Amino acid sequence: MSALTVERTARPRRSRTRSRNINGRPALVISTLKPHQYDLRPACASLICPDCKTWVPITGIQAKKHKLVPHDTGRAGKDAAVRCQGSNRLVSVDVAFEKWQERLKDGGAETASRRPTNVLRKPKVAPAPAVSQIAAQKQRTTDDEPGDGRPLWLLRELKWESTERAVRVTDTRRAQLPAGDAPLGAPLVPLKPIHPKRPAR
Repeated sequence: MSALTVERTARPRRSRTRSRNINGRPALVISTLKPHQYDLRPACASLICPDCKTWVPITGIQAKKHKLVPHDTGRAGKDAAVRCQGSNRLVSVDVAFEKWQERLKDGGAETASRRPTNVLRKPKVAPAPAVSQIAAQKQRTTDDEPGDGRPLWLLRELKWESTERAVRVTDTRRAQLPAGDAPLGAPLVPLKPIHPKRPAR
């Protein structure tokens, strides 16, 4: 029976370590970080690792040499055990504890004093009328022909009866004229054919 292989997971990060290994990369200077990215309290001295972006304890905070403890990139007990390249990196603490607290308080006060931006509400625009509503507005009676309560279709029928005869006469005359537009002010087109006589020789 073959032995089962168990995948190693990230281990919890200890606040103190006895490892004497030192990372060959340049020391990480505390002053290059923002006040909220590190904690200088002796009980929980730590900072955000620039490589894995997670909080990592600083060992030897009260000694001369400070460095990041060996740590993995993932969460302890859940992600794979991948050692971060920032492990055992030296840390240069060039900010005093009092100065750090002052900068942290100033940043908090500045954030608290910020006023929320006023939200400018857009004016409400009336929705565009539907096509049927536009047609109904056009069909309304004018001021010179006020409606008397009768429906619009009946008013249209009455108006058509008053102009139907003139329209019929105009349509009849148009049917008798040849195709084409006549110039304005021109004499009427003769309806009967004209046969000119040849001059005598």
